[in-house]
Amino acid sequence: MTKHVQDEKPPMTKEAKAWMDEELVAQEARYKAIVAELDGIADERATWIEEFLHNIQTRGFNVTGDTKRKIPKEEIPEKPARPDATRVIW
Repeated sequence: MTKHVQDEKPPMTKEAKAWMDEELVAQEARYKAIVAELDGIADERATWIEEFLHNIQTRGFNVTGDTKRKIPKEEIPEKPARPDATRVIW
């Protein structure tokens, strides 16, 4: 088997490990805050989605320049039946 440079990594220092642990805690806190905020406006987001779908069916959207195309109801995908269908952050 051929040996590649990317297969070997230097050992992590204690300082680097401590920094990684701090970053992990900070990122998880940010993630939880984002999820809580998005879950808090779930009803409002559902309204925005309905308005958007209504707009592209009645007024259309710009394909290129000033060329608009209305989207027929048959081309609008159905919302999946799972509870996390509109979840943005995973």
